[in-house]
Amino acid sequence: MNRYNIFYTGLLRFIVETMEKEIYFSIKEAADILGVSTLTLRNWDKSGKFKAQRHPMNNYRVYKLSALEAIIRDIEGGTSKSNAERRMKRMIIRHEDD
Repeated sequence: MNRYNIFYTGLLRFIVETMEKEIYFSIKEAADILGVSTLTLRNWDKSGKFKAQRHPMNNYRVYKLSALEAIIRDIEGGTSKSNAERRMKRMIIRHEDD
């Protein structure tokens, strides 16, 4: 094996290892990405709606890129039809009672 093959083999290994690693965001960065406050993310974490990971050194909340992508898909997907129908019925009932 010549030195170029060794270089490219090492480079390929580095790229594969880098792609396998997860990217993490601070609570502030995650809040900015999602368009919510840091307090909202803390509340979601406490309630179990959107759990944060903890940084091993300082125990701060951190969020995986894949988790952020999943919650964005959920938000963009909207509410399920059955939940929307129930809310609409409650709104109609309240309006008629007034």
